[in-house]
Amino acid sequence: MSAPYPAAHTLLMIEDDTRLADMVTAYLAPSGFEVIHKTHGAEGLDFLRQNAGQSGENLPTLVVLDLMLPDADGLEICRQLRAMPSPLNHLPVLMLSAKGDPMDRVIGLELGADDYLAKPFEPRELLARIRALLRRHSEGKNTPSEHLMSFGSLEIDRDARQIHLSGALCDLTSYQFDLLVTLAERAGRVLSRDQIMEAVRGRELEAFDRSIDVHIGRIRQAIEFDVKNPKRILTVRGVGYVFAKQQD
Repeated sequence: MSAPYPAAHTLLMIEDDTRLADMVTAYLAPSGFEVIHKTHGAEGLDFLRQNAGQSGENLPTLVVLDLMLPDADGLEICRQLRAMPSPLNHLPVLMLSAKGDPMDRVIGLELGADDYLAKPFEPRELLARIRALLRRHSEGKNTPSEHLMSFGSLEIDRDARQIHLSGALCDLTSYQFDLLVTLAERAGRVLSRDQIMEAVRGRELEAFDRSIDVHIGRIRQAIEFDVKNPKRILTVRGVGYVFAKQQD
């Protein structure tokens, strides 16, 4: 019998395939995860709004979101979630898709998903992805050492997990925040994509996977004054990226 809501690890699964949801629920339960299942996108968003509370104490810790839903495209649901006020817009999102189209993955990441898993999938891989996302989210909240980093008009607050540019709050997903901190902590050092992924403890991606590039693009949109001529995160052709020490 699952623990009463809220649980330490409660997941919201928005998925119209009831058999799949039941399988995931049964598989994750022994690992300490309770699954709240909703079959429609609107139901999932309403559930989040109703349980947000004053500080998000009743929110699930992660959202598993299907790409194809009866009432809406999962990409649109993800976009709406990221447009919600904090703390709703910072929930980690793992997107599922039966199509497995690389372009869907790119679009999903551009709209704010933190990870992407194609169907059919092994339940063990789903559990590993969930744990990795929650670990990154938790560790980012408790990053030791100096909590505030400043680069000209850009300010990164590790404790509050907030980014401000010229005093305005920047909107980044949890994964993108951790990625930016990883680069900023190594300002002036050129990092390959593999080094970046290892530093944020993400999953290993194949060489053709563009997820890192997509996330960098999203971060640039938030922190650069001119995305076409970036001054903060610079591309080193054939190598990776470097976060500039001198900015503005």
